[in-house]
Amino acid sequence: MMLMASRGVLSQSLLALLLLLAPAWPGAHAHESRPAYLQITETAPSQFSLLWRTPMRGDIPLAVILKLPEGVRDTRPPLVQTLSDSRLERRWIDAGAKGLSGNRIGFPGLELTITEAIVEVETLDGHRWMGIARPSQPWVELAADRRSLQVAVEFTRQGIDHIFAGVDHLLFVFGLLLLVPGPWMLVKTVTAFTVAHSLTLAVATFGYVRPPVPLVEAAIAMSILFLGVEIVRARRGETSFTIERPWLVAFAFGLLHGFGFATVLSDAGLPERGIPLALLSFNIGVELGQLAFVAVVLVTARALVRLGGHWPPWMQLVPAYLVGTLGAFWTIQRLAAF
Repeated sequence: MMLMASRGVLSQSLLALLLLLAPAWPGAHAHESRPAYLQITETAPSQFSLLWRTPMRGDIPLAVILKLPEGVRDTRPPLVQTLSDSRLERRWIDAGAKGLSGNRIGFPGLELTITEAIVEVETLDGHRWMGIARPSQPWVELAADRRSLQVAVEFTRQGIDHIFAGVDHLLFVFGLLLLVPGPWMLVKTVTAFTVAHSLTLAVATFGYVRPPVPLVEAAIAMSILFLGVEIVRARRGETSFTIERPWLVAFAFGLLHGFGFATVLSDAGLPERGIPLALLSFNIGVELGQLAFVAVVLVTARALVRLGGHWPPWMQLVPAYLVGTLGAFWTIQRLAAF
């Protein structure tokens, strides 16, 4: 197995992979993008109340517009409220004799973002429907009912998309691969990290604990910086609590990363009844994305080892410095945003 090779060979191989991936990362957002959210509740036959929520970026709401089907009319003036983290618009509409079933709701502007728009519909007969509009498909087509399997597929996909839309979580996992010496310790460390961020993802999504988002983002950046320093120590033959027990440190930092994941769902304003299945599916998607990343790193590293080649000893420290430098940059950037 790849991890049975020396740390120096692993470092060289992972550096090559990091350099290959680096050009795509500068434009990526590190788990900073929160979805828009549309809640549609049928209050009478063909009568609906709407809650349209768009996240704020500074003092400006996300440039995404809600486009309702033709023939829909407002029954009273909309109410708009600006909060610290989002813009809320409440509307009351008449959808006509055919209602909204089978119609398409668009989100112009979503195609220019890296986020999603979550849609939830509840009808008078108790049927509930959930869907997600994405930049590649900035609209949803409403159905009368939606099976749980469809909801699970949607949110699993969102979890996978979220992992690859931001680089901070993947960079932390990348650092763990550089730090952990063998396959058993890697399994133990990644499992601890997974359990930890799954716990805080659930706790934060259900609203039991909700730390400030800027504080969480800064702490995540600091965890990457800290990991970079520990990798350098390991390469120099030094030891520390982190190097000896990486799984415990991974668990502690995993709690922080879980709060980062939770902003995607909890800040979207999902009603409590819609959370359990969406939460489980989203978490599965996150884990699938994480495992796919680890697999790609290890397979690529193994292939590079077989190709052979020799790099100078100082190159073995470059991946650690790259991880630490990005962590330091994000830490300064996010602290400055307070």
